[in-house]
Amino acid sequence: MKPLASRMNLAALAGAAMALSACASQLPDSGARAQREAQLTGQNQGQYQGQSATFGAPSGGVIASSELSAAGIDVDRRGGVQASPTNAAPDVAANGAAISDEQSFEAVAGRETIQSDAERRAQQAAAYQVIQPTALPQRAGDTGPNIVEYALNAPNKRGQEWYSRFVLGTMGNRFERNCASYRSPDEAQRDFLARGGPERDPKGIDPDGDGFACGWDPAPFLAAVGR
Repeated sequence: MKPLASRMNLAALAGAAMALSACASQLPDSGARAQREAQLTGQNQGQYQGQSATFGAPSGGVIASSELSAAGIDVDRRGGVQASPTNAAPDVAANGAAISDEQSFEAVAGRETIQSDAERRAQQAAAYQVIQPTALPQRAGDTGPNIVEYALNAPNKRGQEWYSRFVLGTMGNRFERNCASYRSPDEAQRDFLARGGPERDPKGIDPDGDGFACGWDPAPFLAAVGR
């Protein structure tokens, strides 16, 4: 009969062998795994080919050159897609021709000399012309009162009474109504002068008697001449 220690060692070895066997059974077989991957790869290729056929492409996923030619696209295996009437080549900007090199000393020095520069300056001086001012054209016909001249010669400022007016109780409504019929204060002042203003005010558009109708102000014209 074996000693107790020997029997314990044998039992431990047997347990270790059983554990290794269980682990080996859980590990996948490398050959089976490679076969499964190949199978899945084949299915994916078949699915891709089916999709390619659905979209009108060849089974390999590459469009044939004959189909490109039929569509008007010329394919050169060495240079890629070539331009055609239906596939025009893009415009290439010539940067060198579009940008002046007059600011480059090296570029100008290579083609210009002191003599050529003097000749060019002489040509520019000969082409220089001095335009003499001429008299202002005369106005054609009667354009009505000149409000600019009136503004420069007015003896008073806006709001300063210079002429007496006969103010009635309804003068305020009449002033607003008549002034609203003009497109601008300039137009109102011009019509005011044409109707006998500033001495007379038949439409009641200068109720304060300053000689300026509908709030027209001569100040901008005076400022233009520094007054």
